[in-house]
Amino acid sequence: MRPRPILTLVSAATALAFAPLLIGQPVAREAAPDPDRATIPAGPFIMGTDGRGEPDERPRHTLTLRAFRIDRTEVTRSNWDRCMRAGACSSPREFGPRYHEPTMPVVGVSWSQARAYCQWAGGRLPTEREWEKAGRGTDGRTYPWGEDRPTPRHAVYSRDLGGPGAVGTHPAGDSPFGVHDMAGNVWEWTESPYDPYAYRHPEREPTCETALAALHHLAASGIHGFTGSNPLPTTCERVLRGGAWNYGWDGLRVTNRVHHGPTFRIIVAGLRCADDRV
Repeated sequence: MRPRPILTLVSAATALAFAPLLIGQPVAREAAPDPDRATIPAGPFIMGTDGRGEPDERPRHTLTLRAFRIDRTEVTRSNWDRCMRAGACSSPREFGPRYHEPTMPVVGVSWSQARAYCQWAGGRLPTEREWEKAGRGTDGRTYPWGEDRPTPRHAVYSRDLGGPGAVGTHPAGDSPFGVHDMAGNVWEWTESPYDPYAYRHPEREPTCETALAALHHLAASGIHGFTGSNPLPTTCERVLRGGAWNYGWDGLRVTNRVHHGPTFRIIVAGLRCADDRV
């Protein structure tokens, strides 16, 4: 008599192992982590600068916000992977094994992907105004820690590093509210549209309409680039804040604003979340 094929036995065992799936039992999905968020109290703070920086960081003005909470650290690759296993997030753009380390900030995610993560994590992206208050406190300081020039004790920066560092490992650079890495490491998406005139009109929250009107005004005035060497955008882009590992020390000032299209997925950009549960 011929021996029974091993394949038959293996197939039977496999079918048994997956029997719950075959009869329609739901697959367990990972829950969102308990967010470790700092409470930022209601009240006024100083936003913007009249000193060094780009034209879109001026003028210095006082703005009052309601209370909110914000993540103490940038979102890690470990927590992003949990969101993917829960079916709430899609894969980030891949940049190599280094960026899979659990304590590294996730990068290569678009604005829409960042919003989806924050919703899964019980929050939302912070506005640009909220981000700046959480990053500098109320006294108008240049860096999260004060006025001292950045050093490697304060932040992860300098193109020579070749990439970001583990989140929350530079406590000397914490903001007055105990929020980590608000200077350097990775840029962070905010909810806010990029309005180059936003600081000139603090009485109104920027919208895509105000942003596009300001950009049209600049273009009609013959200005082709408002900050740095980048051309003016022609669509509603989103603000990122905080500097990144590929920046020099002066780019870590807490008023520094950059912007990209919401579909951009770049190696220097990640996120942190906020919420209103105070």
